[in-house]
Amino acid sequence: MAITAKMVKELRDLTGAGMMDAKKALTETDGDKEAAIDWLRTKGLAKAAKKSGRTAAEGLVGVAEKDGTAVAVEVNSETDFVAKNADFQDLVAGITRAALDQTDLDSLLSADLGGKTVADSVTAAIATIGENMNLRRMARVEGDSVATYVHNAAAPGMGKIGVLVAMKGTDNGIGKQIAMHIAAVNPQSLSEDDLDPAVVERERSILTEQARESGKPENIIENMIKGRMKKFYQEVTLLNQKFAINPDITVAQAAREAGVEITGFVRFEVGEGIEKKVEDFAAEVAKTAGV
Repeated sequence: MAITAKMVKELRDLTGAGMMDAKKALTETDGDKEAAIDWLRTKGLAKAAKKSGRTAAEGLVGVAEKDGTAVAVEVNSETDFVAKNADFQDLVAGITRAALDQTDLDSLLSADLGGKTVADSVTAAIATIGENMNLRRMARVEGDSVATYVHNAAAPGMGKIGVLVAMKGTDNGIGKQIAMHIAAVNPQSLSEDDLDPAVVERERSILTEQARESGKPENIIENMIKGRMKKFYQEVTLLNQKFAINPDITVAQAAREAGVEITGFVRFEVGEGIEKKVEDFAAEVAKTAGV
């Protein structure tokens, strides 16, 4: 029976096993999902599988750069304590280095890391360290010059916030300053052209309703909306923001004065967008006691 990528993904989702282990299990069992699960359990992967349902919202962002390419990866763990573990940090460092030669998350998961795939290395670390872990995402930028920055660094090249900046032209140090600005201010996009249209429409709708409540004539309202949308773009788009290091100029002006043009950026913050499960300890005790 032909083993498809969809079958492998389904088995990985069910068991938390590595990509190659899941594929081998399906091959050994002629595509029988239930038999493949049992096969994985007999090979000692049940420990990792049992932990795969836990929320992993802590961890580290790793960044690296080489020859005009910069990458960022987010590797999650269940607790911040594990993020301080030397073995976990070694894993993040290895994955980050491997990412320099990959184009996306799927290729990174399949990449070699010390004789095993990155996916299998993460699975092995789950079993060794004893917490659920997840290589959540990867990003890559390219340019004449690139810069990286990590905020709240736990070790060289990794921390809670990681930033990449791509530029046209030769960086004379402005790249790191812009990366630090991005870490602090968290712009939503490079320019207004890159903003999510849904975000723009939502903001315009809110501002329109606010302006109409003023009771002013429609032509005055239109001008009010234009002015407020301009202010909105100045707040959320990198090129239009006031430069944190010199608020008298915009980020775009700072780049121009340094002889570069910003062509792209990435900002990863550990756990952003992950819904963390809040444990109600009192309710759990009452439930256990049958109250």
